[in-house]
Amino acid sequence: MTIVEVNASKQYEVHIGPGLLPVLGPKAAALGKAQKVCIVSDSNVWPLYGAAADASLHAAGLETCAFVFPAGEASKNGESFLELLNFLAENRLTRSDLLVALGGGVVGDLTGFAAACYQRGIRFIQVPTTVLAAVDSSVGGKTAIDLASGKNLAGAFWQPSFVLCDIDCLDTLPEEVFRDGCAEVIKTAVLFDEPLFMELVRDGLRFDREKVIAACVRHKRDIVAADEFDRGQRNLLNLGHTFGHAVELLSDFTLSHGRAVAIGTAIAGRASVSLGLCDQGTATRIMWLLERFGLPVFTPHSAQALCEAAISDKKRSGDTINLILPKKIGECTIRPTPVSELENLIQAGL
Repeated sequence: MTIVEVNASKQYEVHIGPGLLPVLGPKAAALGKAQKVCIVSDSNVWPLYGAAADASLHAAGLETCAFVFPAGEASKNGESFLELLNFLAENRLTRSDLLVALGGGVVGDLTGFAAACYQRGIRFIQVPTTVLAAVDSSVGGKTAIDLASGKNLAGAFWQPSFVLCDIDCLDTLPEEVFRDGCAEVIKTAVLFDEPLFMELVRDGLRFDREKVIAACVRHKRDIVAADEFDRGQRNLLNLGHTFGHAVELLSDFTLSHGRAVAIGTAIAGRASVSLGLCDQGTATRIMWLLERFGLPVFTPHSAQALCEAAISDKKRSGDTINLILPKKIGECTIRPTPVSELENLIQAGL
């Protein structure tokens, strides 16, 4: 097992390794004060791991209830958010109790936002069951729901009290979903870690899960510690996301987040070449690795449509939007870009 300590506004540990789900109860009990725990999960994950999580919490002397919603990005909305808040109130959870997010990124985002808002803040534990959630969304405290105009436009910064990543849960992922999460792994390597990039080139989907997930979590830990509230360097973690969120929105969220991020990362690489920030070889290496993992690197949507969708992105500030563009493998830059130049830049990246 690997333990990564996160030092943000709240200090907590991320435990990564096989066979960890049975210790959820003792870890929750060790946080103190809680008498009741609400497990939040979705219709895909609950049948697989709900009983084990519930049994562990019960064995630790905690009372439980469960809120299970239909799986998918379409559930990460205001309706589900209010249903969850009302469920917590109906089950009389207090501020000293706990939520457990058992699932992927949608579960973690929805649970975290509810935790931030319910009674002005209740503790929660992240139990990621996908690669994407393990390496990215379960750590760092960003929580959100989607609005009709775009992804993650309503949310809060609310750090978990503990993160338990049982890598055995990844064994039940459909291969397509596993590949999807690998887009965030590749993104992290492009941002910070050329040796990790080369390890992914060498091993492909057979990479050492505990080692690679821990490396990604450490990189995110360092960025969050330096810029918890996303006012500077944490913007780097948005590599591929401005363009990717636009692709997601234009697909009516039928395209998965990981695939959209892969396309967005490829667009960023090609756009960076057009600006002279990186060479063609770097962009080609990024595209090659994404395709090695079975991820897309092109989109049929026009630059105009993508630009209009990207303008609604929360990373826009006035007439400027911060784009994250690679300079070389392991180094990217934050480039403030006038909205008036965005369509031409996207066109260069298509």
